[in-house]
Amino acid sequence: MNYIKHLNGVYIQFSKDNRLNPSHISLYIALFQLWNYNRFPAEFHISREEIMKLSKIGSTATYHKCIKELNHWKYIIYSPSHNPFKGSKVRLFNFESSDKEDVNLDRSLNEQALISNININKQNINFIKLEAIAKEKMILDFFKKENYPELEAKKFFNHYQGIGWKVGGKTKMVDWQATARSWMLKSEEMKLSSRAQARENDPNALPLDHFQDNLHVNQNKRYDIPL
Repeated sequence: MNYIKHLNGVYIQFSKDNRLNPSHISLYIALFQLWNYNRFPAEFHISREEIMKLSKIGSTATYHKCIKELNHWKYIIYSPSHNPFKGSKVRLFNFESSDKEDVNLDRSLNEQALISNININKQNINFIKLEAIAKEKMILDFFKKENYPELEAKKFFNHYQGIGWKVGGKTKMVDWQATARSWMLKSEEMKLSSRAQARENDPNALPLDHFQDNLHVNQNKRYDIPL
Protein backbone atom coordinates (compact mmCIF):
# COMPACT_ATOMS: atom_id res chain seq x y z
CA MET A 1 0.00 0.00 0.00
CA ASN A 2 1.54 3.31 -1.14
CA TYR A 3 0.30 6.10 1.11
CA ILE A 4 1.02 8.96 -1.33
CA LYS A 5 -0.32 7.18 -4.42
CA HIS A 6 -3.53 6.28 -2.63
CA LEU A 7 -4.19 9.87 -1.53
CA ASN A 8 -3.35 11.19 -5.00
CA GLY A 9 -5.75 8.68 -6.53
CA VAL A 10 -8.63 9.35 -4.15
CA TYR A 11 -8.26 13.15 -4.49
CA ILE A 12 -8.45 12.79 -8.26
CA GLN A 13 -11.66 10.78 -7.77
CA PHE A 14 -13.03 13.41 -5.37
CA SER A 15 -12.45 16.15 -7.96
CA LYS A 16 -14.49 14.22 -10.54
CA ASP A 17 -17.40 13.29 -8.23
CA ASN A 18 -19.98 16.09 -7.92
CA ARG A 19 -22.07 14.08 -5.45
CA LEU A 20 -19.58 14.65 -2.64
CA ASN A 21 -19.74 17.47 -0.10
CA PRO A 22 -17.18 18.45 2.60
CA SER A 23 -18.75 16.07 5.14
CA HIS A 24 -18.18 13.08 2.83
CA ILE A 25 -14.54 14.03 2.32
CA SER A 26 -13.92 14.74 6.01
CA LEU A 27 -15.47 11.40 6.95
CA TYR A 28 -13.39 9.52 4.38
CA ILE A 29 -10.16 11.16 5.59
CA ALA A 30 -10.99 10.19 9.19
CA LEU A 31 -11.54 6.58 8.08
CA PHE A 32 -8.32 6.66 6.07
CA GLN A 33 -6.43 7.96 9.11
CA LEU A 34 -7.58 4.98 11.20
CA TRP A 35 -6.88 2.61 8.31
CA ASN A 36 -3.34 3.97 8.15
CA TYR A 37 -2.99 3.79 11.96
CA ASN A 38 -3.93 0.10 11.86
CA ARG A 39 -1.36 -0.55 9.08
CA PHE A 40 -3.88 -0.93 6.23
CA PRO A 41 -5.69 -4.19 7.16
CA ALA A 42 -8.28 -5.72 4.83
CA GLU A 43 -10.97 -4.44 7.20
CA PHE A 44 -11.08 -2.83 10.64
CA HIS A 45 -13.56 -1.91 13.38
CA ILE A 46 -14.65 1.67 13.99
CA SER A 47 -16.43 3.57 16.75
CA ARG A 48 -19.04 6.10 15.63
CA GLU A 49 -18.12 8.48 18.46
CA GLU A 50 -14.43 8.34 17.54
CA ILE A 51 -15.02 8.84 13.79
CA MET A 52 -17.41 11.75 14.37
CA LYS A 53 -14.79 13.52 16.49
CA LEU A 54 -12.00 12.93 13.97
CA SER A 55 -14.14 14.09 11.03
CA LYS A 56 -15.66 17.03 12.96
CA ILE A 57 -19.18 15.85 12.13
CA GLY A 58 -21.52 16.89 14.93
CA SER A 59 -24.77 15.35 13.69
CA THR A 60 -25.47 11.61 14.01
CA ALA A 61 -27.91 11.85 11.09
CA THR A 62 -25.22 13.45 8.89
CA TYR A 63 -22.73 10.77 9.92
CA HIS A 64 -25.06 7.90 9.02
CA LYS A 65 -26.09 9.56 5.75
CA CYS A 66 -22.51 10.18 4.63
CA ILE A 67 -21.11 6.77 5.57
CA LYS A 68 -24.00 4.99 3.82
CA GLU A 69 -23.49 7.12 0.71
CA LEU A 70 -19.73 6.46 0.68
CA ASN A 71 -20.61 2.78 0.84
CA HIS A 72 -23.19 3.09 -1.96
CA TRP A 73 -20.77 5.04 -4.17
CA LYS A 74 -18.05 2.38 -3.71
CA TYR A 75 -15.54 4.44 -1.77
CA ILE A 76 -15.79 2.02 1.17
CA ILE A 77 -17.58 -1.16 2.24
CA TYR A 78 -19.50 -0.45 5.44
CA SER A 79 -20.82 -3.29 7.61
CA PRO A 80 -22.86 -1.74 10.46
CA SER A 81 -23.05 -3.47 13.82
CA HIS A 82 -26.19 -3.34 15.96
CA ASN A 83 -24.26 -4.59 18.98
CA PRO A 84 -23.26 -1.64 21.25
CA PHE A 85 -20.25 -3.59 22.50
CA LYS A 86 -18.90 -4.37 19.04
CA GLY A 87 -17.93 -1.70 16.52
CA SER A 88 -18.99 -1.63 12.89
CA LYS A 89 -16.59 -2.87 10.22
CA VAL A 90 -15.17 -0.84 7.33
CA ARG A 91 -13.13 -1.81 4.30
CA LEU A 92 -11.44 0.83 2.12
CA PHE A 93 -10.69 0.38 -1.56
CA ASN A 94 -7.21 1.01 -2.93
CA PHE A 95 -7.20 4.21 -5.00
CA GLU A 96 -3.50 4.16 -5.91
CA SER A 97 -2.97 6.34 -8.98
CA SER A 98 -0.94 5.25 -11.96
CA ASP A 99 2.71 6.29 -12.33
CA LYS A 100 1.68 8.71 -15.07
CA GLU A 101 -0.83 10.50 -12.81
CA ASP A 102 1.61 10.56 -9.91
CA VAL A 103 4.41 12.35 -11.78
CA ASN A 104 4.88 16.09 -11.43
CA LEU A 105 5.59 17.39 -14.96
CA ASP A 106 8.18 19.87 -13.65
CA ARG A 107 10.36 17.05 -12.30
CA SER A 108 11.92 13.92 -13.66
CA LEU A 109 10.61 10.50 -12.66
CA ASN A 110 13.69 9.76 -10.55
CA GLU A 111 13.48 13.08 -8.69
CA GLN A 112 9.77 12.59 -8.02
CA ALA A 113 10.28 9.06 -6.67
CA LEU A 114 13.16 10.14 -4.39
CA ILE A 115 11.19 13.02 -2.84
CA SER A 116 8.07 10.87 -2.44
CA ASN A 117 9.96 8.19 -0.50
CA ILE A 118 11.39 10.78 1.91
CA ASN A 119 8.02 12.45 2.40
CA ILE A 120 6.24 9.14 3.00
CA ASN A 121 8.45 8.39 6.02
CA LYS A 122 8.08 11.90 7.45
CA GLN A 123 4.31 12.00 6.97
CA ASN A 124 3.85 8.55 8.48
CA ILE A 125 5.71 9.67 11.62
CA ASN A 126 3.69 12.90 11.80
CA PHE A 127 0.38 11.08 11.37
CA ILE A 128 1.25 8.56 14.07
CA LYS A 129 2.02 11.44 16.47
CA LEU A 130 -1.19 13.28 15.57
CA GLU A 131 -3.24 10.11 15.96
CA ALA A 132 -1.72 9.47 19.40
CA ILE A 133 -2.54 13.03 20.50
CA ALA A 134 -6.11 12.73 19.18
CA LYS A 135 -6.54 9.33 20.83
CA GLU A 136 -5.29 10.61 24.19
CA LYS A 137 -7.67 13.58 24.04
CA MET A 138 -10.64 11.31 23.26
CA ILE A 139 -9.74 9.08 26.20
CA LEU A 140 -9.36 12.04 28.57
CA ASP A 141 -12.73 13.40 27.42
CA PHE A 142 -14.36 9.98 27.87
CA PHE A 143 -12.97 9.50 31.40
CA LYS A 144 -14.09 13.02 32.33
CA LYS A 145 -17.58 12.33 30.98
CA GLU A 146 -17.79 9.11 33.02
CA ASN A 147 -16.46 10.90 36.15
CA TYR A 148 -13.33 8.74 36.19
CA PRO A 149 -10.03 10.17 37.52
CA GLU A 150 -7.82 11.88 34.96
CA LEU A 151 -4.83 9.97 36.32
CA GLU A 152 -6.53 6.68 35.40
CA ALA A 153 -7.16 8.02 31.87
CA LYS A 154 -3.45 8.71 31.44
CA LYS A 155 -2.53 5.30 32.85
CA PHE A 156 -5.01 3.64 30.47
CA PHE A 157 -3.67 5.53 27.43
CA ASN A 158 0.01 4.96 28.24
CA HIS A 159 -0.54 1.27 28.90
CA TYR A 160 -2.40 0.44 25.69
CA GLN A 161 -0.40 2.88 23.54
CA GLY A 162 2.70 1.02 24.66
CA ILE A 163 1.35 -2.40 23.62
CA GLY A 164 -0.24 -1.33 20.34
CA TRP A 165 -3.86 -1.23 21.58
CA LYS A 166 -4.04 -4.98 22.02
CA VAL A 167 -5.95 -6.69 24.81
CA GLY A 168 -3.59 -8.90 26.76
CA GLY A 169 -0.86 -7.81 24.35
CA LYS A 170 -2.22 -10.21 21.70
CA THR A 171 -5.76 -9.45 20.51
CA LYS A 172 -6.53 -6.21 18.64
CA MET A 173 -8.80 -4.00 20.73
CA VAL A 174 -12.33 -3.77 19.26
CA ASP A 175 -14.10 -1.37 21.66
CA TRP A 176 -11.80 0.87 23.70
CA GLN A 177 -14.69 2.44 25.64
CA ALA A 178 -15.75 -0.97 26.97
CA THR A 179 -12.12 -1.76 27.76
CA ALA A 180 -11.83 1.54 29.65
CA ARG A 181 -14.87 0.68 31.77
CA SER A 182 -13.36 -2.72 32.56
CA TRP A 183 -10.11 -0.95 33.46
CA MET A 184 -11.94 1.20 36.01
CA LEU A 185 -13.82 -1.76 37.48
CA LYS A 186 -10.52 -3.57 38.00
CA SER A 187 -9.01 -0.39 39.47
CA GLU A 188 -11.83 -0.17 42.03
CA GLU A 189 -11.52 -3.87 42.83
CA MET A 190 -7.79 -3.43 43.46
CA LYS A 191 -8.45 -0.47 45.78
CA LEU A 192 -11.04 -2.44 47.77
CA SER A 193 -8.73 -5.44 47.96
CA SER A 194 -5.87 -3.23 49.14
CA ARG A 195 -8.05 -1.64 51.84
CA ALA A 196 -9.33 -5.04 52.96
CA GLN A 197 -5.76 -6.32 53.27
CA ALA A 198 -4.76 -3.24 55.25
CA ARG A 199 -7.73 -3.72 57.57
CA GLU A 200 -6.75 -7.32 58.22
CA ASN A 201 -3.26 -6.19 59.18
CA ASP A 202 -4.49 -3.25 61.27
CA PRO A 203 -7.89 -3.61 63.05
CA ASN A 204 -7.89 0.14 63.77
CA ALA A 205 -7.60 1.09 60.08
CA LEU A 206 -10.39 3.04 58.38
CA PRO A 207 -13.28 1.01 56.93
CA LEU A 208 -13.28 0.01 53.24
CA ASP A 209 -15.20 3.17 52.37
CA HIS A 210 -14.50 5.63 55.17
CA PHE A 211 -16.73 8.24 53.49
CA GLN A 212 -19.72 6.09 54.48
CA ASP A 213 -18.64 5.97 58.12
CA ASN A 214 -17.63 9.47 59.12
CA LEU A 215 -18.35 8.71 62.80
CA HIS A 216 -15.82 5.89 62.93
CA VAL A 217 -13.73 6.10 66.11
CA ASN A 218 -11.02 3.98 67.54
CA GLN A 219 -12.53 1.93 70.38
CA ASN A 220 -9.12 1.10 71.88
CA LYS A 221 -8.07 4.63 72.83
CA ARG A 222 -5.92 5.08 75.95
CA TYR A 223 -6.65 8.28 77.81
CA ASP A 224 -3.70 7.89 80.21
CA ILE A 225 -1.24 8.71 77.37
CA PRO A 226 -0.58 12.43 76.79
CA LEU A 227 -1.60 13.87 73.41
